[in-house]
Amino acid sequence: MKRKHKRLSFVGLALLLIAAAAALVLNAYEESIVFFHSPTDIIEKKVSSDRRLRLGGLVEEDSVQKKADAVVVFNVTDLSNSVSVRYRGILPDLFREGQGVVAEGIFKDGVFQADEVLAKHDETYMPPEVADALKKSGKWDAMGEEMKRQGHTPKDSK
Repeated sequence: MKRKHKRLSFVGLALLLIAAAAALVLNAYEESIVFFHSPTDIIEKKVSSDRRLRLGGLVEEDSVQKKADAVVVFNVTDLSNSVSVRYRGILPDLFREGQGVVAEGIFKDGVFQADEVLAKHDETYMPPEVADALKKSGKWDAMGEEMKRQGHTPKDSK
């Protein structure tokens, strides 16, 4: 084999190893990626129950139920649809009805099983994902008017 062919074989093998390593890294990241969905997305797209995701929206008024063993059941809405959420643990101090929330977990048997609940951090902040979902559903203006009546102004997430 000529020297040129040996060098070409070595370069080809190196590229093949780099491609295999990149494929393994991307595969590992794919399993840890958590996608954001609004309640409408979850209802319309029929999300698979084996995939972790984030559900974002507003805590529906009069939907919070505290059960035994620190289990809390509440509804998250994007003002078009709502999804029931079941969470075991202590909720954040800022969690309350009518406020923005992002829950992380899996959607199984029609109920979102959350293992983490994140609440907004001040009275005018809304998570960008929640604001985008409300804008996409066409309910952002109604939400803005409701917050203005309460004395708050929602920040635009642009």
